[in-house]
Amino acid sequence: MVATLVRKGKVREVYDIGDQFLMVASDRISAFDWVLPTNIQDKGRVLTQISRFWFDHFSEFPNHLISTDVTGIELPEGLTADECAGRSMVVKKCEVVPIECVVRGYLVGSGWKDYQNTGSVCGISLPDDLQNCSQLAEPIFTPATKADEGHDENISFEQMIDVIGRETAETLRDRSLEIYQRGAAYAKEKGIILADTKFEFGWHDGQLLLIDEVLTPDSSRFWPADEYEPGRNQRSFDKQFVREYLETTQWDKNSEPPELPEEIVNNTRQKYVEAFERLTGETFGW
Repeated sequence: MVATLVRKGKVREVYDIGDQFLMVASDRISAFDWVLPTNIQDKGRVLTQISRFWFDHFSEFPNHLISTDVTGIELPEGLTADECAGRSMVVKKCEVVPIECVVRGYLVGSGWKDYQNTGSVCGISLPDDLQNCSQLAEPIFTPATKADEGHDENISFEQMIDVIGRETAETLRDRSLEIYQRGAAYAKEKGIILADTKFEFGWHDGQLLLIDEVLTPDSSRFWPADEYEPGRNQRSFDKQFVREYLETTQWDKNSEPPELPEEIVNNTRQKYVEAFERLTGETFGW
């Protein structure tokens, strides 16, 4: 059958190809709820290949990936096999659980802002003496509602139970924490701190599957371990580099965002590729 566009997200297009979906990751990059007008070359391939690595690494956790090979698939109009190579996943059709499963091992971002205001994160009380980017004694699970546009909204675990039921909520919490902790331990061996991340899950034939992307620079915060110092912002392998650049411009975040300078584009690409090569031990050759 001809591939039919099902969903166009900030980064990915999802196509119906019969009894499966085809997910194609673009080189688009978003910040402050805007898709920026400048692409980051190879970003989609980096995200796809990192996810492919983690799906293989965590093979005991059922996931939606069938193949990253699009050979023989009738591709969407306007897309060639070369364009799709390295940035595409053929996946099982799943009913997406409407919850972002967020795990935080460090106090940063919206969690840090929440802590400054309330002394807690998503209703979870924390010690009084923490700093920006402090490591938490134990990782915490802080779910959020999924939003197609704008910000996801942090919710409590009890609110999550109200949405999807206790059994499913507890399963997703426990699975998310285990994957994060194991991923963080692995990343640490590679000189990378996995500060926080978010997972998505979906139902397929009565089974909960790990879906979308896994432990990538778009869904996680990665920091160089040898430069880590609490009390300040950290250098990162994710798009925080782009956010920090945009904060230095006159952009008001309410109008169309500016183009990114070539230097920012090249440095951002380098950060994504470095994350891939450190984590996987492979050379990025796409």
